[in-house]
Amino acid sequence: MKVIESLAFLFTLAIILISLISASIRIVQEYERGVIFRLGRYVGVRGPGIFFLIPIIERMQKVDLRVVTMEVPTQEAITKDNVTIKVNAVVYFRVVDPANAVIKVLDHIRATSQLAQTTLRSVLGQSDLDELLSHRDEINKRLREIIDEGTEPWGVKVNLVEIRDVELPQSMQRAMAAQAEAERERRAKIISADGEYQAAAKLADAARIISSEPAALQLRYLQTLREIANDRSNIVIFPFSLDVLQQFFPQAQKKEKDE
Repeated sequence: MKVIESLAFLFTLAIILISLISASIRIVQEYERGVIFRLGRYVGVRGPGIFFLIPIIERMQKVDLRVVTMEVPTQEAITKDNVTIKVNAVVYFRVVDPANAVIKVLDHIRATSQLAQTTLRSVLGQSDLDELLSHRDEINKRLREIIDEGTEPWGVKVNLVEIRDVELPQSMQRAMAAQAEAERERRAKIISADGEYQAAAKLADAARIISSEPAALQLRYLQTLREIANDRSNIVIFPFSLDVLQQFFPQAQKKEKDE
């Protein structure tokens, strides 16, 4: 009887020891860290790998160090120039200090999300619509700096913030389309006027050259006649300068002067 009681006691003791040992063994993955508390007091960060905790006395909370991709829900805001828009964004962040991420904030992911939403509305309210559409990189940089500054005490590092979609009211879309069309028409008129100005300048230069050389005008007449002569289906009346004819009759011109 005593032998049976002894075996039962040893068996119970073995089960207790195995339970205590299994409860004290902890395994932390390469991308995790374990924040250790002993009787409620922070004593350090352990991992990765396998280690032992003092049962009942010590407690561990795991923290994931991988980059978290968080979508910021669509936020409705009014820009600096009083345009109502809807914007959503994506925030990339990770934990760099596991102790602060556990001790100084209840839920660092939810806290970062709320801070990102508030910051997004604030920055949009300080920016014009044109700035948001054409200088998005600068606004992304400003958002990242502000959010990173707010999450730094929590041991969270914000790597990147990207504004993904900007939704404009239908009236604003129509107004922007009309503005873009007017801008294209303005550029087309400027280009056309500039072409006419350049053509007029070239014609003026050609006229000065021809006026300085009378023979150039005659050659131009002859060249024009040659080009017209290729088409024999039409009758062309071409004006001819009397000065040109006089050069072909120098004797008659001299006789007129003698008389």
